[in-house]
Amino acid sequence: MSEDQLSAAEVEAQLLARWPETRIEPSLVRMQSLMELMGSPQKTFPVVHITGTNGKTSTARMIDDLFRSFGLRTGRFTSPHLSTVRERICFDGEPIDERRFVEIYEEVAPYLELVDAGHGVPDEAQQVPVSFFEAITTMAYAAFSDAPVDIAIVEVGLGGRWDATNVADGKIAVVTPIGMDHAHLLGDTLAKIAGEKSGIIKPGSSAILAAQETDVATVLLTRATEVGAIVAREGVEFGVADRQIAVGGQMLSIQGIGGRYDNLLFNLFGAHQAQNAAVALAAVEAFFGSGAEGPLNGELVQEAFAAMSAPGRLEIVRTSPTIMVDAAHNPHGMSASVAAINESFDFSRLVGVFAASSDKDIAGMLDLLEPILDEIVVTRNNNSRSSDIDGLARIAVEYFGSDRVTVETRLPEAIETAVRLTEEGEHLSGSGVLITGSVFTAGDARILLKSDRKKPWEEPL
Repeated sequence: MSEDQLSAAEVEAQLLARWPETRIEPSLVRMQSLMELMGSPQKTFPVVHITGTNGKTSTARMIDDLFRSFGLRTGRFTSPHLSTVRERICFDGEPIDERRFVEIYEEVAPYLELVDAGHGVPDEAQQVPVSFFEAITTMAYAAFSDAPVDIAIVEVGLGGRWDATNVADGKIAVVTPIGMDHAHLLGDTLAKIAGEKSGIIKPGSSAILAAQETDVATVLLTRATEVGAIVAREGVEFGVADRQIAVGGQMLSIQGIGGRYDNLLFNLFGAHQAQNAAVALAAVEAFFGSGAEGPLNGELVQEAFAAMSAPGRLEIVRTSPTIMVDAAHNPHGMSASVAAINESFDFSRLVGVFAASSDKDIAGMLDLLEPILDEIVVTRNNNSRSSDIDGLARIAVEYFGSDRVTVETRLPEAIETAVRLTEEGEHLSGSGVLITGSVFTAGDARILLKSDRKKPWEEPL
C-alpha cells in the first residue's frame, strides 16, 4: 500500500460519513447515473436477486455455497454486516480483502463525487448526495465486474422496487417470506410491502417464491404474470419433502424443481432454515435450467449442504453454558427462532440478552421470547439506533415482570450477568444464554465472544 493510499478503516469512515442506511430517499436516479458513468458494470454478470423480510442473508449464503460446489466463481452482496463492512462484498464466500476494498473505493470515488454534484441526475429529481448504501452497492458491482465473477448473489437493502441494488436485472428473482417490517417506508399492509418487493421480478426472469400469506402470493404472482416471469413456488413446484432432527442440525430431503435430493446433512437449526435451503436449491436449479433436464448432481448438492453455515443465526459461539447469538430483529423472524429453539434444544434454564433498534417492534419480540426465557437481561448494542435502555426495560417488565428483568447498560456486562444467572437455577447442567434482538446485537456479541479466550466473562470484555 502506497503512503498516499487510504486504509480500509479510512474508507469505511468516508462511507459512513454519507447518508446512513436509515435515511431513505426512494429513488434509483443516483444509482442509474452512477452505473451509466461507469459503463454499466451490473450488466456484465448474471444476478440472483433476493428480497423478502426474513431469511435473505441465510438464503444468499446457501445459494453461494451451492454455486461454488458446482465450480462457479461467486460474488455475494448482503447487508447489514456482523463484524466488518467488508463482509458485505464477498468473493467465493470470503469478504473482500482490505487492499482490494480500498482499491475499489478509490476507483469509484470520482464517480460518487460527480453524482453528489448532480451530474446525470434530472433537475426535477430531489438533489441528495449518494448514500452509504448506494456507494457500497456501487463498489460491489464494480468489484464483481472487475473480478470477474461467474454469478453474483445480491440481497436487497430495503424493499425492492427502488432499492439501490435494483439497477441490476436478476436472471433469478428470489422472494423469501414476507412479513411486517419497515411499514413506514414500504406500506402498512403485507400486500403493499409485497408490491414494493415484487419490483425485483424482471421481464423474462425466473421467480423463486417462498411460501407466503395468500395476499402476498397474489401480489407476487400478478407481478410475475405481468412481466412474463417463470414462477416456481414453495409447496407447489418445490419444497422440503422430509425433515428429521439430527445432532447439530437436521437431515433433509428436498423436492426440487428438477428432482428429489435426499440425505442432505444440514448443520443449521429450525424449519425456517430448511425452507430457506429449499428456496436456495430451487434458485440454483432455475439458473442451470433444471426441470426437464432432471436434477442437479446429487453428490455436489450434498457437499454444499454439509458445508452451509449462517453466522449470527442461532449460532452457538460458546459452550458450558451454551451461548447462542441470533439476529432476529422483528416478530416474524423471532417467531421462527423461538420455534427452532423449542424444537432443537432442551434447556433446563435459558437466559436472554436483548438489545434492539428503537424503530423495531420490541414488544412483539419480547412477547414471543417470554415463554422460553427464565430471565432476561436488557441492554444496548453499539449502534446509534439502539433503543433507550429505560424504555426497553419498561417494556420488558410488562411482559416478564420486574423479578425476571435485569438491566445492564453495556452488552459485555449484560453477557456476564446472563452467564451468572444461568448458574442460579436448580439445574446447573443444560443451561443456556440467547443473545438476540438485532443484527447489530448479534454482531457485537460475536466480536466479544468469538475469541481465543475460553471464558471471556472472567475478564473485561
